[in-house]
Amino acid sequence: MISWTEFSEYSFDRKINTLYTDGNFVMAIRYYGFKINLYLLGSFYVEVFVNHKLAKIEKIQRLDTNHSRMKFYYDQIKLPQSLA
Repeated sequence: MISWTEFSEYSFDRKINTLYTDGNFVMAIRYYGFKINLYLLGSFYVEVFVNHKLAKIEKIQRLDTNHSRMKFYYDQIKLPQSLA
């Protein structure tokens, strides 16, 4: 199983490939100018920020469970309590 440390050292293209081949898509939300796709990869969640106007992935980061964006996820699905 891949760790966050290992994944974070991947190139941008390899991160994308790994998420699409080994990750599990959980859901997508709209957040300001982005569509954010949430993936489960091993034991951690990853957010992929897609600028839909430019049709471009701009950022890939580990889910920050302290961010106010969490309410959008909790409104739509039940995430494990350990993320609360």
